[in-house]
Formats: sequence, C-alpha cells, structure tokens
Amino acid sequence: MAAALAEIGLTARMHCVLVHALQEERTQAQLAEIGDMDKTTMVVTVDALEKAGLAERRPSSRDRRARIVAVTEEGARLAERSQEIVDRVHRDVLGALPDEEREVFLRAVKRLVEGPLATPVESPRPARRARQRQK
Repeated sequence: MAAALAEIGLTARMHCVLVHALQEERTQAQLAEIGDMDKTTMVVTVDALEKAGLAERRPSSRDRRARIVAVTEEGARLAERSQEIVDRVHRDVLGALPDEEREVFLRAVKRLVEGPLATPVESPRPARRARQRQK
C-alpha cells in the first residue's frame, strides 16, 4: 500500500485524512481517532497536506471554537485517485485467495475487528524509551 500510494505522493495516513475529511466536517482530533493516530502524527500529517495544497485548517461552521480539516479541490481529486489505488491493492491482495477462502478470511477479520480489536487498549508503558541527554 505504501509503495502504491507513494507513486502519487501520498502516505496511507494522508490518504486516510483526505478521504475521511471529505465525508463530513471533522476536526483533527476526530480524524486522528478514525485513523488511529496520535496528536503529533496528525499535526505532521495535516501540515504535509497543507504544504502540498491538498487540505487546510478552517474554522468549523458548527462550532466557532473548533477548527476542521478542509480538503481542497486538488486534494479531492487526489483522494479519488488514492482510493482507486487502495481498492486496487486490496483486490490484488485478496485476489490471491480462492473465492471461498477469501470469504472465510474476510468474515474472520471482521469478527476480530468488531470483537476483541474493537476497543483500543492503553499501554501501561510508553512505546519508546525517553531519549538520554548527552553530556
């Protein structure tokens, strides 16, 4: 997926933000939750989208205090292309399985996603160690 999206200058995170921001007015926090991104990653992703002219931060029409991620016309065109790429990659990967195995696989993944994997679990420890200051 990463290699296929890189051909049009996007990352999977950028694709996720564009596609979900197009669906309805959403804040960075809402998009971060949908894309399972931390705040820092979301800020970096939206900064990159803004720099590329694909999205911009704007005041929300529903809440003056909130800012949303709005997709530009160019961003919408690229989101359409990136969705075609994502769909193609999924088809190619799943196409390696015979029809009956594909259906079983998809049902099993759906059951996991809607069941045990539906609720995020906080780690008791940070994923990375704090950097040591050099003296």
